Amino acid sequence: MVDVSGDLVVTRWLTIPAGELRWRFSGSGGPGGQHANTSNTKVMLTWNIETSEALTDFQRTRLVSELGPVMRVVAVDERSQSRNRDIALERLRDRVRAALAVRAYRRPTAPTRSSVARRLAAKHQRSERKTERRADPGTED
Repeated sequence: MVDVSGDLVVTRWLTIPAGELRWRFSGSGGPGGQHANTSNTKVMLTWNIETSEALTDFQRTRLVSELGPVMRVVAVDERSQSRNRDIALERLRDRVRAALAVRAYRRPTAPTRSSVARRLAAKHQRSERKTERRADPGTED
């Protein structure tokens, strides 16, 4: 979601100013005939995380560790440059949101006694089935 000033709203606590985003446009490869040869529809969006003034120290540290010092997004999905710009902004927003999300710590647990018993019973049953498939070594044709 881009507000009227052109800033990118990522979360309630983070809005990337439009001035920090660097755009580059070039010709997109692939089919498209004359349109593809004359239009610069490929969009490359770059955001320097290390020099961004929109981030707190915690956010900057987290984003640099997850995404690196510079975030690059490329969009060549559509024939329209404006649509590719929207797609690039969406991808940037989604990746930054995902990198900022704090994941719950998974506390490792031991398997329960019943789950161990079920696993061993299944292994024994598979073993029995394979034993039954074997040809009896005493009888040969």
